[in-house]
Amino acid sequence: MHVALCYFTYLAISITLTIWVARTLHKNGRIFLVDAFHGNAGLADSINQLLVVGFYLINAGYITLALKTSDPLSNLRQIIELESTKIGIVLLILGGMHFFNMLVFARMRHRGSAFPPPPPASWQQGPYDAAR
Repeated sequence: MHVALCYFTYLAISITLTIWVARTLHKNGRIFLVDAFHGNAGLADSINQLLVVGFYLINAGYITLALKTSDPLSNLRQIIELESTKIGIVLLILGGMHFFNMLVFARMRHRGSAFPPPPPASWQQGPYDAAR
């Protein structure tokens, strides 16, 4: 009975944290992604959504793999210690994924600022541009 209680509370806490972090990152990360993609809001929104899907898949996969335990759970202390270890690992994975994504997009953003994007194709060449 203690194991089932531990499983249910672990799932509830882990899934709640994962959903909360994913929604927060999706909502607040849009501005950063639009800037990283030089104002291309459509691309930024698409990447943002794909990141959320990948985020959910990785976390759901880990949460379900970590559900198994062979530890004897005979009292509340053992349940809390096991859950805190498992939830702590989930939080470390969430944080690690967040900082990895921030590093990748910050590098993209920095690299893009050194080389400005080319002008849109709709711009017409001026009289001096055609001579070059």
